[in-house]
Amino acid sequence: MRVSPGLLDRAKLFIYQNGRLLDRRRFEYFFENGSKETVLAALAAYQNMDGGFGQGLEPDIRSPHSQPVPTESALILMDEIECFDPSILKGVIRFLQANSIPTGGFPLAFCHINDYPHAPWWNTDQDSQAHMNPTGRIIGLLYKQSAVTDIYEEKWFQNAADFIWKEMDKGLPSDYHDGVQWLSFLEHTPERERAAAHLTSIQKWLAQPDIIERDTEAEGYVHKVLDWVPSPSSYAAQVVSNSEIEQHLSYLVSQQQPDGGWPINWPAVSAAGEYEWRGYLTVERLRTLRSFGWL
Repeated sequence: MRVSPGLLDRAKLFIYQNGRLLDRRRFEYFFENGSKETVLAALAAYQNMDGGFGQGLEPDIRSPHSQPVPTESALILMDEIECFDPSILKGVIRFLQANSIPTGGFPLAFCHINDYPHAPWWNTDQDSQAHMNPTGRIIGLLYKQSAVTDIYEEKWFQNAADFIWKEMDKGLPSDYHDGVQWLSFLEHTPERERAAAHLTSIQKWLAQPDIIERDTEAEGYVHKVLDWVPSPSSYAAQVVSNSEIEQHLSYLVSQQQPDGGWPINWPAVSAAGEYEWRGYLTVERLRTLRSFGWL
């Protein structure tokens, strides 16, 4: 199925009326032959002197200071355009090295997050405990970059990888946010034999009826088929049928709002935060539609 050309036009209008410069650049790159360099330039504005990312890159965290999750977001954004800028990456590695937990990994958030507006799920009373989220995807994406092989033998990096393996040995992921961390790490770790057993377990976990929300109209903070499978190459596509994907694509089209953007399904920390999230998400929804040949 191909959607009406008006869908893209309305989405573009929404992004240019309400989106951040970063998401306008992302839209230009993916849909108007824009350059990777302009995306990276917009992204670099969120990087702090310590090499980490803050400044609201994660729209639910309004703190200007560097935090692990916004730094993970920067890696994700560079990965999606397949261009890891060496200067940005050098700063990220410096930040991660300086802020890794001695026993391995990174905390979900640092306590200074509490000094600025943030969504309630980011409340933090201690920052000395590592979490799978965001450690798994940070290390997974760094593994993916052959240009940073010189860090793989560094103690902080090895400790983080060891932390992830130990966490996975304890059991299955707890939720979507945990699951995507597992998958990013397992898809990119060079220890392929070791990863194989965990991938078998996570495939069975994904196939359980309560993990991937199959109901297109389920409300609230749920993660549906296209959250897990935003493109045909997504790992979770193995446990989702083509008919389910088609149903969710059709529903996704129907969810474009009158203003041209797509909604979020969680409470925003502020009006600005909501529009920032919606701009980001609108680009993501368009990318998903195009990856399945609907756009």
